[in-house]
Amino acid sequence: MEIFVNKVIDESGVSYSLTKAGYAGLIAAIIVLLVIGCVMRNSDKKINAKHIALAAMAIALAVVTSMIKVIRLPMGGAATLFSMLFIVLIGYWYGIRAGLTTALAYGVLQLVLDPYIISIPQVMLDYILGFGALGLSGIFSNSKHGLVKGYITGVVGRFICSFLSGWIFFAVYTPEFFNSAVIYSIVYNGSYIGLEAVVTLIVINLPPVSKALAYIKNNLA
Repeated sequence: MEIFVNKVIDESGVSYSLTKAGYAGLIAAIIVLLVIGCVMRNSDKKINAKHIALAAMAIALAVVTSMIKVIRLPMGGAATLFSMLFIVLIGYWYGIRAGLTTALAYGVLQLVLDPYIISIPQVMLDYILGFGALGLSGIFSNSKHGLVKGYITGVVGRFICSFLSGWIFFAVYTPEFFNSAVIYSIVYNGSYIGLEAVVTLIVINLPPVSKALAYIKNNLA
């Protein structure tokens, strides 16, 4: 385990940071996840290079926009410039398998870029399952208003994971005036995730944006 992570002990407690081998392993995992997802989706066909390219492009755009933080909270978490939407789109375009694979790969990449590691369960909730939940948008790939339904489902999934992580692993930081780690985690995580979700839903329901995204799904994706 020490090959991949270093233990860090400071005033705030024990945490872990990734080693060079850890970063390399996670990057390799991203590539493997994308390839496996495409193979699963196209089990009776050749791997579609366009799907891989668009998934990689969506991850790249999500990473770039995740760095544009509209609001950043002190203990982690931020409302970003539509970063979750780009991952949700892959599920909306290609279905649940491609969506989950892309979202899981994105979660791994976020762990590489901005790691905060307390324990394996915390990493799973904050990164792998949290961001991976965005791929649930694929459930509504062929549904009417599928993008809106999928986006809401993915965001709710991410919120649940973030809420559980905040309640279980960060309860010690609950301010006294909240008097409840559960309420604090709901308010804390709901504020930045909810803000980004509301703004994104408004934008994607604008007629020009809605028509453009529908055109891409029907003609390009």
